[in-house]
Amino acid sequence: MAAAVAGFSPKSTHLHNPISFKGPHSSFPGGSLKSLCLQSKPRNRNSDFISLVVASASSRSSTNSSDGGRFYLNFTGFPFPLGPFLNRRTFRTEAVKDYIWLFEQEQALGFSSVSTNNRMTVIKLKSGGLWVHAPIAPTKECIQLLKELGAPVEYIILPTFAYEHKIFVGPFSRKFPRAQIWVAPRQWSWPLNLPLEFFGIFRAKTLKDEDMMTPWADEIEQKVLSSPEVGIGPYVEVAFYHKHSRTLLVTDAVIFVPRQPPDCISKESLLASAKNGLAVKLLSKGKEVPEEPVVDNKMNRQKGWERMVLQILFLGPSNLLEPNATFAQMSQKLIVSPIVKTLVFSKVPEKVRDWIDRITRDWRFKRIIPAHFSAPINASRSDFLAAFAFLDDLLGERYVTRPSLSLLFTSLTGKAASYFPPDDMRTLSSLDEFLVSVGAVKKTVSGRKR
Repeated sequence: MAAAVAGFSPKSTHLHNPISFKGPHSSFPGGSLKSLCLQSKPRNRNSDFISLVVASASSRSSTNSSDGGRFYLNFTGFPFPLGPFLNRRTFRTEAVKDYIWLFEQEQALGFSSVSTNNRMTVIKLKSGGLWVHAPIAPTKECIQLLKELGAPVEYIILPTFAYEHKIFVGPFSRKFPRAQIWVAPRQWSWPLNLPLEFFGIFRAKTLKDEDMMTPWADEIEQKVLSSPEVGIGPYVEVAFYHKHSRTLLVTDAVIFVPRQPPDCISKESLLASAKNGLAVKLLSKGKEVPEEPVVDNKMNRQKGWERMVLQILFLGPSNLLEPNATFAQMSQKLIVSPIVKTLVFSKVPEKVRDWIDRITRDWRFKRIIPAHFSAPINASRSDFLAAFAFLDDLLGERYVTRPSLSLLFTSLTGKAASYFPPDDMRTLSSLDEFLVSVGAVKKTVSGRKR
């Protein structure tokens, strides 16, 4: 268990320059990470007894104005702490004019050279208030960019059990004490299953499947995927549909890998990934790995991005030395992450199919916003179904709940969308077999109501 102090330092710097972002990243399917964080100022008397809070990153502003309000000290995470450990730059872009904004920060895996991005989506409601999906680290810069929208935060949403999203909800909510907190059901953590209060999340309400009694139900609908336990815990994710903009929001269900690295991934991270280190030497298909300095140029930054993507998608891709061929096959299309597909969705195909069918049957979306990689993605229900074509192979049937016009499209494109190079899948498949053999992950779990 990694201990951490999470906080901000005092003093604020007003941001004069607009900040924008394009396209993000993939995520790890975990939600089972754990951490400690020292909370210097309790929220109220009810929480005074908690001086050492698990994963609740307390907020204080930085005294160093030169950091641009990006200071955020965080070493939490098990088995790997989630970086950057000291500074997180925030990028904001307007996804749907006057309605939806995206906020992005870099997220690193431990002390490795692999970084992803975390995305927070903000929707303006008819009430004039803000609905915040999957909060990111509430640095002074992030909060300033949010306040520039000129509207109060009314609702804070945790749409998953996953640790990289849960860790920021507590600190973020303390910045907006009047906002209601809503969380996905069946929250759990690992290696210790601790209550939400240990993550700094208090008085949270639970999101329910197709609940029409939520304060935002007239504008945003929701559907819950709550699977049986696939190993150490269940996979839970809540999808949302913003009716006015016809936008589908998911967390880890699908991704779209962009050709170019997201703006929030620093050049230092990209160049570190471009170095021919130990991982490259181990995953080079037996080819000689040259020892050469990494010069800061567009080619090396791109190489670093491609290596990051392949390690995030496959854990141990077949060829990190020359990643471009596999990267070309995995980018620029809507897919289910190989990790999520192999370790989660393939275990509960009936539950996932029910969820996907309900989403495509009831919601006529034209764009998708995941929590990682590119967004917004211009995609239809047919594109979404095509990404889940692998479920047909697992279930051996097609369900009548699918939109009829999607059937032909899915049959033509589904295989391409769910095809992953066998050589690159070898490590992930071996890991899956090992986890099944030791009982850490179940081979298949039936989840459909019959």
